[in-house]
Amino acid sequence: MRLLHTADWHIGRQFHNLSLLEDQRHVLGQITDLIESRQVDVLLVAGDIYDRSVPPAAAVALLDEVLNRICLDLGVPVIMIAGNHDGPERLAFGARHLRQAGLHIVAHLGPGLEQAPEPILLGKPGHEVAFYALPYADPATVRQLFGNEVASHDEAMAFLTRRILEHHAGRGPCVLLSHCFLAGGEVSESERPLSIGGAEWVSPDHFKAFDYVALGHLHGRQSRGAEHIRYAGSILKYSFSETRHHKSVTLVDLDDAGTSHIEQVELQPLHDMRILEGELDQLLEQGRDDPHRDDYLLVRLSDRHAILDIMGKLRAVYPNVLHLERPGLMVGGAQRSLQRDQLKRGELAMFRDFYRQVRGEELSTQQQTLIAGLLEQIHRGEEA
Repeated sequence: MRLLHTADWHIGRQFHNLSLLEDQRHVLGQITDLIESRQVDVLLVAGDIYDRSVPPAAAVALLDEVLNRICLDLGVPVIMIAGNHDGPERLAFGARHLRQAGLHIVAHLGPGLEQAPEPILLGKPGHEVAFYALPYADPATVRQLFGNEVASHDEAMAFLTRRILEHHAGRGPCVLLSHCFLAGGEVSESERPLSIGGAEWVSPDHFKAFDYVALGHLHGRQSRGAEHIRYAGSILKYSFSETRHHKSVTLVDLDDAGTSHIEQVELQPLHDMRILEGELDQLLEQGRDDPHRDDYLLVRLSDRHAILDIMGKLRAVYPNVLHLERPGLMVGGAQRSLQRDQLKRGELAMFRDFYRQVRGEELSTQQQTLIAGLLEQIHRGEEA
């Protein structure tokens, strides 16, 4: 059986007030084409299907369009679980009826999991694979449903996986879907914390007995504890901390003995996400020949003088500049070590630059003397 492991679609997400819906449509189309071309038997979506618990109508319409093509047009079953961004009640609407069309949505933990966990069995008779789905659930939810005393995410996961493995008892290949934070995982700025401090961490040891573990939550693709315990990563870059990520989905081949092959297939975004650093004139010059000038950009300018309408100048060349940083002008944070006398010397130069850009001429000697005197009065007043 061939599985396609994906996670963290976050449909409906906005980035710096820009809708990413068309970017998501672009990569979801690639995933659908891949399912067809590589003869995938089952699609797994390991949580955070939507970006928020009440998704916008356009996000719901896009998901409906994608699932219609995969389940109905291609006839490929889909298993998806709720993540911490999803609203379980809304995601689970119609789930019992949709199973008949091959769409298996598991949004809640059920009390039946304690006595007899029911897997989703897929595959040819005699060669079925058992899929166990654990949607995101915090320790309080597990305590309430099962009446036990788990105090952390790790204890809750230990309890749930132990019950599954005891029930399955090694009867054929066994795949687990889960949405959690494994200890040692590499994080990104775009992930919403599951809890405060380290109480959200889960040990990879709970998953080693499964043949494959399809994880969601962390946006960078990675394995933890063993090669078959994997995060597929998000389908797009969702923060500038992810600029070095390579977004992909994971193809997994299973035989009767378990996982036999794992392959990461790259996704090509409609717009990449990059960070540009340098002086304004340099960036404008290189942008004229940049074949990817439409990428989503964070620009970090090294210029230390005043510049009029920076974003206007940048967006004339790079239309999707979303954020601007000027570390050379910052006071505080990493720049707190700047000495006060350095700032004083730079203020008059900033006035000269600003006047030149606004008026198209230089400050006269008399004007410079006047401004220098005013600055000195201000600093004397601050120091008094």
